[in-house]
Amino acid sequence: MSDGPAEIVTSVSGTGVPVRGNDIDTDQVIPARFMKVVTFEGLGEFAFFDLRFDDDDNEKDHPFNEPQFQNANVLAVNNNFGCGSSREHAPQALMRWGIDAIVGESFAEIFAGNCLALGIPTVTVSPDEAEALQDFIDENPDAEIDVDVENETVSYGETVVEATVDDAQRKALVEGVWDTTALMKSNANTVREKAKSLPYVRDSEIPADD
Repeated sequence: MSDGPAEIVTSVSGTGVPVRGNDIDTDQVIPARFMKVVTFEGLGEFAFFDLRFDDDDNEKDHPFNEPQFQNANVLAVNNNFGCGSSREHAPQALMRWGIDAIVGESFAEIFAGNCLALGIPTVTVSPDEAEALQDFIDENPDAEIDVDVENETVSYGETVVEATVDDAQRKALVEGVWDTTALMKSNANTVREKAKSLPYVRDSEIPADD
């Protein structure tokens, strides 16, 4: 097999956006009424919608509304981020808003898995370190944050923080095998041969060679 069909994600760098609060669930990330879509296109504008706008669509005080954070791609959060229902629309909305990596105290397991499927690392640090990172971003919105997935560190300013990346997630990202659909496509011949060996798969159901 080749080095991997998906993009290799050893690190993510960029400016940050802090979203504070514990137990921010997937319904807060993307309210259910915005999930009635055929594709995920356009979901980014609805990320944190009910936290960002009132019933009359007037802006509320939220980092995703602040102009200094509009080009940020590293999200800094707190404890148990992404809890609640296991909707894949939540990381899809964050990705389409512009998020490439998330640093926080902890993540709901299914949410982290859905992030991995998009190539978005979810990196954990201690509560104090998460808060310090958020404070730094608030004070330095243009400063670069470096999330090193391979070496498990988060760097900003003069600070380097030891972080943790789940072993399976780290391996998948660093080796470029996080996209299972792309992985199957890159090994189409192997999949095709396996299908031919299965007694319950008819030859007519097996796609022809490219």
